[in-house]
Amino acid sequence: MSRTLGFELDLPLSFDAAIERVTAALAEEGFGVLTRVDIHQAFKKKLGVEFRPYAILGACNPGLAHRALSERPQAGLLLPCNVTVESLEEGGSRVRIIDPDEMMKAGGLDADPVLGEVGREARDRLSRVARALGGV
Repeated sequence: MSRTLGFELDLPLSFDAAIERVTAALAEEGFGVLTRVDIHQAFKKKLGVEFRPYAILGACNPGLAHRALSERPQAGLLLPCNVTVESLEEGGSRVRIIDPDEMMKAGGLDADPVLGEVGREARDRLSRVARALGGV
């Protein structure tokens, strides 16, 4: 785990299977995937270049998001929690999960008692996601 970004782990799964597994693990911790950006498709369409399968999933836990936004609307700039899944050349997939507690610190919002607690709770939940996937 990087203290500045989040959790990183490799899965012995294809890109599509990894996205399914990550989505299921997120759901176990109360996160839904609000957005999915398939970077490889966007690069092909917009730039005409090939890129390895790579997706950015925008994960959100509604209860935590509600608490954060009710306290400070600008917390929305840090939402949703991004998770990336990319295909590895040697096989399998790499998953990266943002550390929301670090995002709150970077945004200077961790000093707020409510937002600090929300960031820590989100971090704990996403840490459990990473452990469930076989990492951290």
